[in-house]
Amino acid sequence: MSQDLHTTEEAQKDIATNWVSSSRFFFYVSVFALLALVVGNCSKVFSSGFKKPNPEVNTSSQYKPEYK
Repeated sequence: MSQDLHTTEEAQKDIATNWVSSSRFFFYVSVFALLALVVGNCSKVFSSGFKKPNPEVNTSSQYKPEYK
């Protein structure tokens, strides 16, 4: 029985051996990445804004049409 497994402090901190810590780490990284994408896209839309196009409309199809 001299080949017993010994757990060290380094093995507990390793991502490959400790699945609980690694899943928690990947969860926080994914939440942070998703939050960064949402905040980045919202700030881009807010800074550029939606520019309303002003298309040219025929006079006969306006709200108050003008006929010739």
